[in-house]
Amino acid sequence: MANHPSAEKRNRQRMKRTLRNRAIKSAVRTHVKSVREAVAAKDQNAAKAALAEATVAIDKAASKGALPKRSASRKVSRLASQVHKLSAAAR
Repeated sequence: MANHPSAEKRNRQRMKRTLRNRAIKSAVRTHVKSVREAVAAKDQNAAKAALAEATVAIDKAASKGALPKRSASRKVSRLASQVHKLSAAAR
């Protein structure tokens, strides 16, 4: 347990940061899940709309530091690839 005022403050900051990051990551996972569900249902329009929302959420999470920038980029790339394959298969 923290005994010094500075250590107590750092602990309070850590708890706030953890809660914020957890909420951001949870929202990202929800958006990714909606994209994957639309791809699984082969719904091209819903997949594109969900991808746009997911991309914004992932990029925002990366800019806030909740996700590493490279893993965010990789997530967006893989989701976009899945949606693109769905579009190509529909032609």
